[in-house]
Formats: sequence, structure tokens, C-alpha cells
Amino acid sequence: MPEDRKNEEIRVGVYICYCGGNISDVVDCEQVREAVAVLPDVVVSRTNMSMCSDAGQAQIEEDIQKVGVNRVVIGACAPSLHELTFRSAVTRAGLNPYLYCHVNLREQDSWVHHNNPQAATVKAVVLMKAGIAKARHLQPLEPFRMSAEKHTLVIGGGVAGLRAAWDIARQGIHVSLIEKTPFLGGRMARLGTTFPDGSLAQNDLHALIENVSRHPHISIYTHAELKDLSGYVGDFQATISVCSRGVREGLVDFEAAANACPVEVPDEFNEGLTTRKAIYRLYPGCFPALPAIDWENCTQCGACKVANGHIDLEKKTETITLHAGAIVVATGFKPYEPRRGEYGYGEIPEVLTLPQMIRLLEINKNAQDLVFNGRRINSIGLIHCVGSRHIPGINKPLEDGKINDYCSRVCCTATLHIANEIKQKYPQTHIFDLYEDIRTYGRGHEDYYQEASKNKVRFLCFKPEELPEVVASESAEHPLSIRAKDVLTQGLEIDVPVDLIVLAVGIMPNPIEEITRLLKINAGADRFLAEVHPKLRPVETAVPGIVLAGTAQGPMNIQESCAAASAAASKVAMLLGKGSVELEPFIAVVDEHLCDGSGKCVEVCAYEDAISLVSIQQNGREIKRAVVTPANCAGCGSCVSACPNKAIDLQGWTLAQYEAVLDAIAEGWPEMEVVS
Repeated sequence: MPEDRKNEEIRVGVYICYCGGNISDVVDCEQVREAVAVLPDVVVSRTNMSMCSDAGQAQIEEDIQKVGVNRVVIGACAPSLHELTFRSAVTRAGLNPYLYCHVNLREQDSWVHHNNPQAATVKAVVLMKAGIAKARHLQPLEPFRMSAEKHTLVIGGGVAGLRAAWDIARQGIHVSLIEKTPFLGGRMARLGTTFPDGSLAQNDLHALIENVSRHPHISIYTHAELKDLSGYVGDFQATISVCSRGVREGLVDFEAAANACPVEVPDEFNEGLTTRKAIYRLYPGCFPALPAIDWENCTQCGACKVANGHIDLEKKTETITLHAGAIVVATGFKPYEPRRGEYGYGEIPEVLTLPQMIRLLEINKNAQDLVFNGRRINSIGLIHCVGSRHIPGINKPLEDGKINDYCSRVCCTATLHIANEIKQKYPQTHIFDLYEDIRTYGRGHEDYYQEASKNKVRFLCFKPEELPEVVASESAEHPLSIRAKDVLTQGLEIDVPVDLIVLAVGIMPNPIEEITRLLKINAGADRFLAEVHPKLRPVETAVPGIVLAGTAQGPMNIQESCAAASAAASKVAMLLGKGSVELEPFIAVVDEHLCDGSGKCVEVCAYEDAISLVSIQQNGREIKRAVVTPANCAGCGSCVSACPNKAIDLQGWTLAQYEAVLDAIAEGWPEMEVVS
């Protein structure tokens, strides 16, 4: 008899969910209910079309309060979806939330045995029987509570990082914002106007930067990178390396210093369309306004020191250690870089990417005509889905061997947006839009397509297996020609002469392998950082206390990035607002009376500092015993299997509970025969 039976009568409530037909279309839920109702200790056995509904939860709460149910077993969908839902219902009824056992009847039964309903029903009974067996051995547990630093580290100074920092600081939590480049703003600073409201990107960005830079709870570190990280949620220790700008406050004549510099490199702000010097400001009005030295390209010749000696060409770094309770990862994105020769890119000067076209319009914004390479641009071809929606066998893999098979989401609307801007500024320009599909998914985004149609943008549709071809034109009037089979005209082969081609390149995550290694977080198959659950935990990573914001997580427009950043800030505020954090109790525990300090548990543990050997005094002699650090323990159970003395157990999944489950499964259900 389990120890807990000595103190109270076990009264199990069993609930089987139809899951809106996901389970009940295969499993005979009523037969399962009847079968488990006669098991020892079961006092309630019910079914419901949707146990996670308010009505379903209310039934569970009522049975706990009025029938005296003190162990709850629920057969439903995956626990990752509704375990927290049911745990909350149990708590509201006054029962310890960990006296509840979840049985997955959907993914582990109905979905994999849909061709054999009778066998699926038998399996459901056995699974529920195993859950009930485990429930008899459940003990009340309490989450671990630890003090937490009311301080957050935000990695990335683009719009998502800025928004997250501002929202967190407004909750009274200090923020340290680090940005690896010398200037804030990320890629939003390079835009002209934004959709769907047409506002000036830099105006909106500067307003946000001003709020962040003036907030008393925010410290900003530019030219800064994360170099090391240890600790856990509530108390991360981060080592930050801050590189000197090379320019001190008081520089009198930046223009003179820049003109004296002999180094010219492609200007990344203008996407390589112009050049800049090795001493530079990103753009007029950037933050910080103080110029910086490009250490990668500076020759340290000293020519720039004409400006009153406020330039120090010795590259210096400062190391800062921060204690943070949580970390926000807002590392942003990079545009897809077409391979050389892809649609003529890199070989034909008149083939640009969409980010380059955006900068070209800004560079020419005061000009009467749109000019590129000394030629007036009268016709433009836009090609969608460059670097997105790749198909194996058609699109070549990238350097890492992968293809971008995802949709970058923002490119279609951005392309239509730029087409309308061109028609507005240069109405005589002919624009040809070649697309595979047009996905203007956001509110008001379809208006851009309607406006482009009214502006007489000519749309041509191609099949993904028959990509357009860019060739040098034989006509002296236009340097380029696009050849494509147009789906809209039943596959008619069309030759479109143009002066300029713009490739609507997709979005890729920034290369942050070192950061993901330090944070111990994972990326998905698309290389973007992965959340725990897209609906229930959309900004959380698998590491407690580390959350995601913006395009580090996937393609987003500015509005979505800000919304995601605010969601991350809300999660941080909930986590740190009370000055303490709660952790799940599903961790290893050591019986020091059985532990002999062999260290086998430490050898197999895959988590840094989760379990260690410490020296203690016992009967006048020093001995070693295993000690678990709750915040670092993932509850994987490796140490349990390695311990030769069975001195370690896992709360919530003890050896006794495992044995009860296995015994229940091994017994089977002889009264029911499986018919294949």
C-alpha cells in the first residue's frame, strides 16, 4: 500500500474528452468511461465534448468540491496544449495542482490508430488505467520559489529590442540593452515609409529611441556583445564586452575627419549603393550621434586626427558583468543575399534587391527623375519570392545545404508598397510585377494590391517550376529583359524589356550561433529561434527566463515585431515583477541517507551545475553527497537511472509511479479483445 494511503482515502476523478471528435471519432469514449469507472479508488468517471471548455472545467471543480475527488486523471489531447489549463482548474477548486495526471488520448492513440477504432478503444482503456495507477501515488508538490533580480538583459537594438526595453522599464524593472553595432535602430532605420499607414520609418523609430534613451531604468551599451553567460532564471550572470567607439565627446569637425580618412568601403546603410569612410555616422540623426571608427576597415593611419585630437585609434574593450533575472533575445534578421547569377544578381549592375531599391528611392527622393548608373529609369521589373518558398530540386541549396522553404510573409506587401511609391513619385514609370503568389495577409495590406492595379502596375504570374529568366536585352532602349511564361495568359511566353530589376528578397535570421550556444536555446528547421508553443507560449524558449522578440523568431513586419516585443515584455514583467520566480517542482531529489557520493549522477547529467557533489561533515568526518540545484535541473531523470543506490528520485515521476504505470500496462485488459 502506498504511503499516502495511510493518511487519506484516495478518491480519483476520471474525465475523458471527446476533443471535438478528434478522439471520439475513433475511440469509443463511453466504453472507456464505463471500463475505468469500476476500477478501485475511482469515484467519478465522466466524458465531455470538450473538457478544456469552461463547462468541462466547472464539472471538474464541482466534483472536487462536492464529491471529494482528490486525484484527477484527464484523457485528452497533448499535455503541452492544456496541462496548464487543467492544473488551473484543479487549483481553483482548492486541490493541489500536482494531484492531477494527464493522459494523451489524441496524439498517442486516436490519431495513430484511426484505422482500427476497436484497438484504439482498448488502448485508451489501458492508457487511462495506467494514468489512474500513477494518480494513486501522486503527492502534493509545491513550485520552487527563488528571489529574482529585477533586471533584464535585452540583446539587440532594433525596433523589437527597443520596444521590449521600453515596455519592461515602464514596469519598474531595470533594463540593460546591448547592440553589437555602434548605432541603434536596426533595419527599420533604412526604410523610407512603412505600411500600412505610410508613416516615415525614421520618425517613428526616433520617437521610440528617444523614449528608450531618456528612461531612467534603461542602460544602453552599443558596440557590445554577450561573451559569457551562467546562472539561471532570476539570476543570470552575463559578461558583456563593450568595444570603444574610437571617438570621444567633443569632436568638433566630423566632416573634416571623414574627408581626411583615405579608406572607403561600401555603405551598409545604403545597401552598398554608396560608400562611406572608416570614421562614420550611420545616417544624419542616428543614435548615438557620436561617430564611430569601423575597426574592421580602419588602417589606423591617423589622417582623421585633424579634428582636435578627440580620436583614439587604439581599439579598446571593456568587460561588464551584469546580473539579470531574465533575457530578451531580439537579434533581428538579414535579407536573403541572392547567389551570384541568380536572376543576374552580382553580374548585371541593374539587378537590385528590394532593400537596395528602398535606399535608391531615398537617395533620389529630391530628384525629378529616378536615375541609376547614370540612366533614367523608365521601366522596372519586380520579381517576388527570391529567397523564399524554395522547392527542393528546383531551387539550389544555400551554403549550409538548406533551402528557405518558408514564406517570408512581408515581401509581397513591401513590394507592392514600393511599386505604389514609385508610381506616385515617378508616374510615367512602367512597372511589371512577376509573382508566384501574392500574399497580402495583414489588415489593410490588400489595399496595396488594389492601389497597384489602379496605378496600372502590370501583373504576370509564373509557376514555381518555371522561374523567370533575366537576360541582357538586345534593344538599345532597355538594358535588360525578363522572359517568363505567364499563367494569367495560359502560359504565353512574354519578353519584358526593363531598365531595372528588383528582387523581392526574403527574410533570414541573423547568424547568432554563439549567442544560442551561450543561452542554450534552439533554432527550428528554418533557422529562426524556436518558441515552446506557438499558441500557448508564443515568446518563451525552452530555457526559463529567456524570451524572444521580433524577427529573431520568424518573419514579421514592424507592427508584429512590436507586438511580439510587448508580449515578451509582459512575460518578463510577470516573471520578475514580484521580485521572485516560481519553477516547476519536477526535479531530481536526493535521499542523503542512501547517497554514498559516488558521483555517477554528476557524470551523466547533461545540464551545467544541475547536480554536484558537496562535502559535508557527518559524525566528525568529511563525506560527499549529491546536491541538486533546482533552477538548473531539467527533470530528465538521467541521474535516477545512473545512481547505484536508488538515492535519487524525480518529483512528479517517481520510481514508484513508473512501476505502477508499467504494472497497469502489463496487466492489459483481458475482458476486451483487439480485432484487427
